[in-house]
Amino acid sequence: MAIGKTPLTAVIVAAVSVLQLSIPAAGKAADADIVVGTGVSAGVHYNVGRAICRQIRRSVKGVSCEVLRMEAGDATEPLAILSDLRNAALELGLVASDWHHHAVAGSGPLKFLDVKFDNLRSVMALHGEPLTLIARKDSGINGLDDLAGKRVNIGTPGSPERVTMNMVMKAKGWTKKSFQYVEELSPLEQSLALCHNRVQAIISTTAHPNPALARTLRLCDAKIVEVSGAAVDKLIGDNKFLSAAEVPGGLYEGVDAPVKTFGLTVTLISSSDMEDDVIYTVTKAVFDDLDRFKRSHGALGDLTPGRMKADGLSAPLHPGALRYFREKGMM
Repeated sequence: MAIGKTPLTAVIVAAVSVLQLSIPAAGKAADADIVVGTGVSAGVHYNVGRAICRQIRRSVKGVSCEVLRMEAGDATEPLAILSDLRNAALELGLVASDWHHHAVAGSGPLKFLDVKFDNLRSVMALHGEPLTLIARKDSGINGLDDLAGKRVNIGTPGSPERVTMNMVMKAKGWTKKSFQYVEELSPLEQSLALCHNRVQAIISTTAHPNPALARTLRLCDAKIVEVSGAAVDKLIGDNKFLSAAEVPGGLYEGVDAPVKTFGLTVTLISSSDMEDDVIYTVTKAVFDDLDRFKRSHGALGDLTPGRMKADGLSAPLHPGALRYFREKGMM
């Protein structure tokens, strides 16, 4: 879930509404000892939240943990989670690193709000949602620079794909006129356009492995293309919420080696209101049995301790998480 080109006034209205009327917890999740908030639009987040709860319940006897799905749309779901964390209505929340950063910095669409998120605290970084560039094998597109002059889909306005592509285009000095033909299709529409050669390249911001992407590669005779170079390096350097990433080799047919790219990281956040011992216990539950956690969902398979304590974490580390990392010699 990334911040997009939604008209600024609409984003501000949505943000104010969410901050004033936080989405309430309901049912079983509301009664749990630990509630993990996730959005509905980013489906993998919910499954990762469930994996976290399983780790907690397995590690700490008598502690209940449930996931609360917050349904409000791409723009307002992360704001609802951030708001509930700020107000201590949630113990933990999963938010992509761009929203995490803008909440802490008071930047982006949140810079006009008279609301501070200064009590947010980072717990750990989780899976990545890298920009994945898919091109037809007959397109002549073998790298990012080859996109210029080609038929491309840049995503619908406000979508995570469009947000990331806008950053890439700005970094490269491209406009829509830099391409032969530009589409603004949704993820569901773009694969069909690629298969029919209406466009030669499409983009996705997704956790891997992704079954829909695997089908697209197979049915459209397509490949995953590296997104790298000096402009990308500068883009990562200028934006703390972005990280270098790879699409792992061996996950998709024909993709035998890792493919370099970049993107967002999904982060686990709490607040300074949460007791240090609780966050210490959560951190310990995940890291002490990290191999099991990584096996609990395909998107978590490439997690490494070093990146989990750093990537995309704009808010200060929660003292409970920091205590664990120091005890293990990770800080």
